[in-house]
Amino acid sequence: MLNSVADRYRFRRVTDDEVEALRGQSARHLISHLRVSRWKLPFIARHMRRLAARDSSRIALFPGIEDMLRELRRQGFVLAIVSSNSESNVRQALGSEIAAQFTHFACGAGLFGKATKFRQLAKRAGIEHGQCLCIGDEIRDFEAASEAGMAFGAVAWGFTSADALRTLRPTFMFSQPSDISAHVRGAHALPLIGARAR
Repeated sequence: MLNSVADRYRFRRVTDDEVEALRGQSARHLISHLRVSRWKLPFIARHMRRLAARDSSRIALFPGIEDMLRELRRQGFVLAIVSSNSESNVRQALGSEIAAQFTHFACGAGLFGKATKFRQLAKRAGIEHGQCLCIGDEIRDFEAASEAGMAFGAVAWGFTSADALRTLRPTFMFSQPSDISAHVRGAHALPLIGARAR
């Protein structure tokens, strides 16, 4: 799919032998490597959201995500999602039952605008930044959490390689979804912001 977007917006295509190396790079490095003009980013993001809407019914959650989210809600955690995708796409991909586990959505964030969304959500939920845990699978998620003064939990099952995330020294490194509920059990009223479900 990425190469069809590359052809449409005239940036560098990705070869099969590059993929693994690129999984260890930040979004800024990827943009530079692919030679994407900054002014094109909003148009590319809008196009990617349209593709996500088209394909959302075929997107499956990672195994264990549903059980983990239900367990966190049962423990009394406040769950929120920050995403560059649209809220309608996120809700459709999650399904109504799982989407209902989240009390706050902040979607449509710019590629590097998540820190502001994190802060806004914390304010809306009435929770101090130091009590928040942002969970994500990209280097930019870590950067946004750090900028917002929040702890970060890196997941090993997303786009960015686990080794690249580990070098950032996140607060937590989660190998599987069940690790999340196990690590935060007993930490009362700690919200999870920016949880990656897929």
